[in-house]
Amino acid sequence: MSVREFVVLGTASQVPTRHRNHNGYLLRWDGEGILFDPGEGTQRQMLRAGVAAHDINRICVTHFHGDHSLGLAGVIQRINLDQVPHPVTAHYPASGQKFFDRLRYATAYRETVALAEEPVERDGVLAVGPTYTLEARKLSHPVESFGYRVTEPDGRRMVPELLARHGIKGPDVGRIQREGRLGAVALEDVSEHRAGQRFAFVMDTRLCEGVDALAEGCDMLVIESTFLDEDERLAVDHGHLTAGQAARVARDAGVRALVLTHFSQRYGDPSEFERQARRAGFEGELTIASDLARVALPKR
Repeated sequence: MSVREFVVLGTASQVPTRHRNHNGYLLRWDGEGILFDPGEGTQRQMLRAGVAAHDINRICVTHFHGDHSLGLAGVIQRINLDQVPHPVTAHYPASGQKFFDRLRYATAYRETVALAEEPVERDGVLAVGPTYTLEARKLSHPVESFGYRVTEPDGRRMVPELLARHGIKGPDVGRIQREGRLGAVALEDVSEHRAGQRFAFVMDTRLCEGVDALAEGCDMLVIESTFLDEDERLAVDHGHLTAGQAARVARDAGVRALVLTHFSQRYGDPSEFERQARRAGFEGELTIASDLARVALPKR
């Protein structure tokens, strides 16, 4: 059975707190896992969350600030130590190649895994597979930063009433799905269009075109909300978003499930992020991320 869920490994911005580890997130998408922004301590958080090195197929780094990348060294070495049997691909801003190199080879270890480096230079598609397309969009931050979007191909949903009308049942249902036609009956005659699931991961950024493009029509948007609305000036100066800004992006983009994360250590009460997001007009599913939480992607 396919599993699509978002596993939160850490939610702190810049510095960890007693209750929040540095960033780290894993998207489980059917049989694959995409690890986003492994900050310091990610390897230990993986252990606590029940995430194994074998679960990782791709690593996507938005930018090379420490809270989003210092865990790379440990994660890469763990992948090699555990001799992960499949290739692992790393995506990250090409402008940060020297930082990736330093983290990949921070200490001596035995390389046993084929780690493919695919740095991101511009907006566009990074990978196309049978169950998703991965793409990147540039964001607005003091250092070069990219957000990521995962899109499932559109498909067809079988309609029981139409199947019954055409007398199609049992093994013939699977046959018409595979072959597109059963005698005089076409797949379109017994099914309806089903839009593929869409997921976006947006970290450190100001409001910009890239944020809107990544969020558009998403079933789940994971987005930073480092500051509360009363500190919007700080957010703009440091290249971040407020809770209200993030929620308005989600509202205007038609997002179904919003996950707010990357919180400044200056705030002790996370419930205020929820209040401000609701006040901004977002009415969909809302999660204020906490370490080790699991959030299921909404079903289509």
